[in-house]
Amino acid sequence: MTSLVVVDHGAGNLVSISQALAASGATVTISAEPVVIAAADGVVLPGVGATQTVMDGIVDAGLVDILRSLQVPLLGICVGMQVLFDSSEEDGAACLGVIPGVVRRLEGTPRLPHIGWNDVDGNHPLLSGTDRVFYFVHSFAPVPEDPDVIIGLTDYDDVFVSAVASGNHYGVQFHPERSGSAGLQLLSNFVSVCAGVAIAS
Repeated sequence: MTSLVVVDHGAGNLVSISQALAASGATVTISAEPVVIAAADGVVLPGVGATQTVMDGIVDAGLVDILRSLQVPLLGICVGMQVLFDSSEEDGAACLGVIPGVVRRLEGTPRLPHIGWNDVDGNHPLLSGTDRVFYFVHSFAPVPEDPDVIIGLTDYDDVFVSAVASGNHYGVQFHPERSGSAGLQLLSNFVSVCAGVAIAS
């Protein structure tokens, strides 16, 4: 069975994400131990709140190097996606920098934070089998340097990046663990990616 680790850095929906991944057929461990993370077939990096808070938790747990050097698939969720980029304008936080780009405040929107259900426009395999409607809670979103990493866009009066894929790094700005059947399908798709990589290796 595919083994996944949900990273426990002190700021994430660990239980709900773990339950959703387990429902998708994975063996799930919640851990902040680099050796446990390094042994997994895939890693999920959750995040809620401010970018700096999430990065402080990652730094304090000694996880920067392992998260930067992972060779297995990694899925960042919400702020966990944002910290994959170089930095955030939210609080000037320096992030992991595994995907070039910055995180910026949403502009031209009716109100912030952006809370509720919204469509994701994209055709990447990570979104396969979903109705592409997911649940969002955020005020910031990434702006990648390379547009080719963008696999999902969402319109909230202004269009922002809601999903990315770059090498073995994946990120979604929404919360799949709060997105019903669509979210479960997306997490199942990620589990399948991890299983395929594990078999290939």
